[in-house]
Amino acid sequence: MIIGTVRGNIVSTINHPFYTGKRLLVVEKEDFAGKPGGYLIAMDGGVGAGVGERVLVVDEGTSARQIVGSANAPLRSIIVGIVDCVSVEG
Repeated sequence: MIIGTVRGNIVSTINHPFYTGKRLLVVEKEDFAGKPGGYLIAMDGGVGAGVGERVLVVDEGTSARQIVGSANAPLRSIIVGIVDCVSVEG
């Protein structure tokens, strides 16, 4: 899983039918301290994530397809949670 911050929305007029009615978001990946490092595009998995929120992302196609219940979905990354806080010990 990846922690990241939602930086924006993606809007497309033409897309694969699977994505009709679904939200695609730009997520800036972070380490546990919040230091940015790259980005990915993820579908909101029903958690209602918005711009500026820290999120938990599954970035593995088979797991993402299992979450949406479709073995043929053209999907790799899905947002599965909104992060309230990160606590690092040590």
